[in-house]
Amino acid sequence: MNELLDSSSPDESEETVRPGPLWRHAAWVAGITVCAVGVGWASALFRIGPAEYGLPSAAPGAAWPYLVAWTATGLAAAATLRAVAARVPVYAPGRTAALLTALGTRLSLGWRPEAPVLGAMAAAALAVAAIWCALSLRSGSSATAVGE
Repeated sequence: MNELLDSSSPDESEETVRPGPLWRHAAWVAGITVCAVGVGWASALFRIGPAEYGLPSAAPGAAWPYLVAWTATGLAAAATLRAVAARVPVYAPGRTAALLTALGTRLSLGWRPEAPVLGAMAAAALAVAAIWCALSLRSGSSATAVGE
């Protein structure tokens, strides 16, 4: 019974190194990105409650430029997180990439910002992913220094 409640077992750990072949990393990155953009797009299609509350529903106009921009941003963020997770333990790289991508897609489709603002939003998402990776690299390098 204690084995079920023990969170330190390596099989159940969220923060593990994820080595593997390149195709597996690429499939993971593509899957996370497609799912996150899909969730962001689906959540932008409807709104529950009166118009005075929450984010606006999807604004009129073409959605494809925003979907393409966030797909590219999601691919870059997920690839960065996965590349670092293949070397050092990273806490929740999939959830982090999916959250950044889905949130950016939802905001972009609901608000339809101009290109400079969209670029700033994408840069902010990539900066958050880079900071998340830097924190993991720092804690990963200090853990190896202590273990030696």
